[in-house]
This record gives sequence, structure tokens and C-alpha cells, in this order.
Amino acid sequence: MGKTTRRSVLKYSAATAALAAAGSLAGGRAWAQAASSPIRIGVLYDLTGPFTGAGSVPGSIGTQIAIDLVNEHGGVLGKHKIEPVKGDSQSKTEVALNEAERLISQEHVDTVLGIYSSAHAVPLAEKMEQAKKILWITIAVATKVLKGKNLTYTFRAGVTADHYGAAATAFLAEHSQAQLKIDPKKLKCAIIHEDGPYGSDCGEADTIHAKAVGIPIVMDEAYSATTSDLSSLVTKLKRADADVILHTGYNPDITLFLRQARDAGLRFKMLIGHGAGYSQRDKLKQTFGADLDYFLNVDPVAAQTLKPGTLKPDLESLVKIMVERYQKASGNKSVPPHVSMGFNQTWIFLQNVLPVAITKYGGTHPDAIRKAALDVDIPEGGTIQGYGVKFARPGTEFSGQNLRTAACVTQAYGDVEAIVWPDKLKTAADVMPLPKSNPYAA
Repeated sequence: MGKTTRRSVLKYSAATAALAAAGSLAGGRAWAQAASSPIRIGVLYDLTGPFTGAGSVPGSIGTQIAIDLVNEHGGVLGKHKIEPVKGDSQSKTEVALNEAERLISQEHVDTVLGIYSSAHAVPLAEKMEQAKKILWITIAVATKVLKGKNLTYTFRAGVTADHYGAAATAFLAEHSQAQLKIDPKKLKCAIIHEDGPYGSDCGEADTIHAKAVGIPIVMDEAYSATTSDLSSLVTKLKRADADVILHTGYNPDITLFLRQARDAGLRFKMLIGHGAGYSQRDKLKQTFGADLDYFLNVDPVAAQTLKPGTLKPDLESLVKIMVERYQKASGNKSVPPHVSMGFNQTWIFLQNVLPVAITKYGGTHPDAIRKAALDVDIPEGGTIQGYGVKFARPGTEFSGQNLRTAACVTQAYGDVEAIVWPDKLKTAADVMPLPKSNPYAA
């Protein structure tokens, strides 16, 4: 994470500058000058532990930037400042649950916003439902957080694990013949993933969508993200002789896998990562350098990678400010997708939910927020990540999930990071197979 530290996250709110074009960023609303009582919101991320290197800290900084921008212009509706009450999950599920309990019981917040890890999000959603408090998820993607649960107090404006599998396999189905000279129905695909909710849901989605488009699966293997040896997995992959590997993992296990794979001489035509550790490219490059070039990655859009003109001018201005402030706060030039995820989901909550909760439903108590969230109706292209927002209603299979979100496929090499799928967002053509200069190239 370069210079990003827990201290920089906790102190960032004091290091903001004036924002231009406040009126346009507020959707044209006039900002009232009268001060009013602050709105206290629990903000829960992993600020220590292994998840910091897989996107949690960038996400937390994105959230803080959104809060700062709103506060600099008087707060919600121009008069309600946001007071973030922060917690550190420490990359541990039990700590995440304890921190959530502290926030709602001792700090008396009605909303907990954030959550990087799907392993935390699954039990937290159940806990918050029982407490009738709002859980506003900014990053965690496991499908099972919401699917079939009929939750009424948990909302997720971002993607699910299902979007990862759908994007990866759709990309292969569309590009395998032209780029790899292999019929998709003969493309040997291996699926590997960490065995937590995040990896398992992505792996399951890969399997379901690969079968749907007729891509053969030659291997499907789970492993513990805390393992110290993946040599047996590498051996199985060599025997499977896969053309393409779909991999879901965090930074430590990805690093271990790639190191042991390189040492053992594992070769493949392409590897497609599924967010998390693969999104933190700068951190992986500290270990692998140019060996990481040309790998593909599935994730929600990193807003700054959209081609100019994709977003409306006020949203493009917002992206520019987000990028500048993240780079200043973190000391990193690279801006991973988790920054956009943390910022965008927080911005939606502050700009599209809280004002309606206050003016239409009488306050910021959980039932007012719940009703206001269900009123949100943002068309495609209406957020900095290019998608819209409409939450599935209670009583439906994905109650609380944004039905208008989407993922993309990116490719990075050198200082280039491009969107290569879907075509409507493409900023460069994909390069497949891996160049012969790549040590993993078949």
C-alpha cells in the first residue's frame, strides 16, 4: 500500500481543501447555510491486518473523501455535518462483529457503513438485521450476503460475486476464438479460489457461467487463504494443462501462488484475477515487477479509467477530485478500484439517501433510511462508476442489492491500465495470449 497507513486514514479528514463547483456536485441544489446537529455514522473497515493490502484501506480513504466533500459544503442538505465514528475490523471476523456491536450499542449509531471482507459481511448483515440497524456495504461482494435472506436493513450499491463470474466467462466466450485461436467450447479453464465466502461465491459464479456458455472446466479447487504452501495446487494445475486460470484470492495467497507457480514452471495462456489482491497491482508489482504485466482482472469500474465523455461533466470533475485527494492521502500514484467503490457507495448514501430520509421520512433513523434507499432511482451512467442504482425490494431474492450495477475486465502493463470489456466501456484492445516474454506464458 505504499505510504498508506492506518494513521493516514484516521487523520485524513483534517487534510482536505476547498471543492470547486459545489452546486453542480450537489445536483444543482443550493447549500443552506444554517448549521444543525451532526449525523453520526459508524464507518467500519480493516485498517490493520492482511486485508489492508487487498483494498480495505483504499476503500476507507474513498469513503472519507466523500464525507469530507459533503462536510465542506455544510453537510447533508447544507446543514447536517457527517460525524464518522470509526472502527477497525483488523481483518478478523470476530473483531468486526465486536466493533459493530460497539458502534451500535456504545456509540449509538443507526448506520454502519463500509465492510471490505465478505467473511465479515455475511454475519454482520444478520447481526444488523436483528438489531434493526442499517448496514450499508461499500465493498464486500459475496452473493450469499443477501441472496435468499430477505434482509430489510442491509443495502449494497456495488457488485456481487456473480458479476465477477459473468464478466470473466462472457469475456472469454467473446474473445477466445479471435485472440487465442481456440473455440470457447474447447478452451480448458481452471478455477481456483480461497475458501471463504468471497472466493467460494466467485468460484461458484465462475462455474455456473462457464457451463452456461459451454467453456470446459478442467479443474475447480479451493484452498485456505492462510495456507503457507500451495505447491500441491500448482502441481494439479500443471497436470490439468489449463489454457486459462480464473483466480480469486487476497494479496498473501496470490503472492504465494504466483511465486510457487513461477518456480515450478506453471505455464498458461492467460490468468484472470477477480478483484481483491489482483486489484492492488502496485503491491503485487513490488514482488513480481513486469511478470504481472498483461494479466486480466475483473472488478467494478475504477472511475478514473473510464474514457473521457463517458460520464457527465460534473461526475468527471468529482472523479478528478477523488483521484487527487486519494493520491495525496495515500502517497500512491496508482488508484485501485476500491477507492471508487468506497467513495461511490458512500456518496450515494450521503447524496441520494440521507436527504430523502430527512425531508420525506422524518429523520435518519433506520426505518427512514430504509424507505429512502428503496426510493433511489439513478439511471445508468448516473454514478462515477458508470452504473445506476435501484435496490431490490423486500420479499425478492436479492432484497437490498443494487440491480443496476456491473463489473468490467481490465488489463494492465507497464503504466497502462485499460478497460477491455465490455465493448461500451472499452478503452483498449485486449492482448491475448500472454506475450512470450512473460515467464508464465505457455
